[in-house]
Amino acid sequence: MNSLQGKSVVLCVTGGIAAYKAADLTSKLKKKGAEVFILMTESATEFITPLTLEVLSNNRVTVDMFNREFPWEVEHISLAKRADVFVVAPATANVIGKAAHGIADDMVTTTLMATKAPLVIAPAMNTGMYENPVVQQNIELLRARGTRFVEPASGRLACGDTGKGKLADPAEIVHAIECAATPQDLAGVSVLVTAGPTREAMDPVRFLSNHSTGKMGYAIAQSAQMRGASVTLVSGPVGLDAPAGVQVVPVVSAQDMRDAVMERLDKTDWVIKAAAVGDYRPKQAAEDKLKKKNDEMSVELVRNPDILAEIGHMKRDNQLVCGFSMETRDLLDNSRAKLEKKNCDMMVANNLRTKGAGFAHDTNVATLLYRDGTNESLSLMRKDDLADIVLDRLLQIAQSKG
Repeated sequence: MNSLQGKSVVLCVTGGIAAYKAADLTSKLKKKGAEVFILMTESATEFITPLTLEVLSNNRVTVDMFNREFPWEVEHISLAKRADVFVVAPATANVIGKAAHGIADDMVTTTLMATKAPLVIAPAMNTGMYENPVVQQNIELLRARGTRFVEPASGRLACGDTGKGKLADPAEIVHAIECAATPQDLAGVSVLVTAGPTREAMDPVRFLSNHSTGKMGYAIAQSAQMRGASVTLVSGPVGLDAPAGVQVVPVVSAQDMRDAVMERLDKTDWVIKAAAVGDYRPKQAAEDKLKKKNDEMSVELVRNPDILAEIGHMKRDNQLVCGFSMETRDLLDNSRAKLEKKNCDMMVANNLRTKGAGFAHDTNVATLLYRDGTNESLSLMRKDDLADIVLDRLLQIAQSKG
């Protein structure tokens, strides 16, 4: 997912041992499609060379405010205007203090003073420095002005101390940059997403399940979080990493999922049911492993709760419910019937037999069905991109309701 494609990120590297991690951070930003421009303090060059970051960023690194060896432009103003996101990582206590109090005495702080771009700061310093009341006051001053902080990690520091102060993982910093570069059009919206399969126990060894991998639901949860929503992800058993900034509630069975959803329903604005919930479960799960016999074996099945229908028929006027419909034939007729029967505001339908759609793929081919009887057919696309379209359409429905 090239979430930063076409975006300009100005990365400021300041003087601390964690400056070496700027190389990994730059590489990760480039892989996300960003154009990276780097400023360094003189102190930072003692820990990592400008040449290293120039090679990784494919841009000249700026250190000296008074360097004349470049085509004429007021460079700190140029970079300040060019930035879509302005990042300080690692950020020392000194630079945080300067930023909080408007001190501009080098290329980093001068450019920082001039930019109107969203600001992301990732502190890295000794634990005692980080916990110093002055540093914390400066951080709170910047937070009050809208600065995003990526909290430092705890662990053994370069000075030998153990505590909070390590630079956050570069992947975590990249995520904060992605959020800063993403319009926060879902700020204030509480979104509950379900994802993955459910498992219904036959005995302590075996279970009934399906082929869902959870990729679609996880993509929706991550996209909603990046757009500013408060997101809860109720997930069946999957092999995916938890989306950054999302509260994940792990469940196993359909009844587990139903209970987790209902417990949170009153505090939710949008429910997006992307999970593949099993329709049936064994009437009785055996306490011991079922042993193989010479003849055939049958297992009596009973219906699982229909979570989507239950939500649809008890939703509040200001709640939106989006369902997913996986079919192998009669896609539109079956999905339209589901939308109406379960009282959804929107249904995302796809056919398992369509190339590039269905379980396990990184792509999907979907048709969106709406309450007014209209359909919207979408072409093959990444599930990340489909996630944003689903959220766009739900936002339009919410806005139309006032």
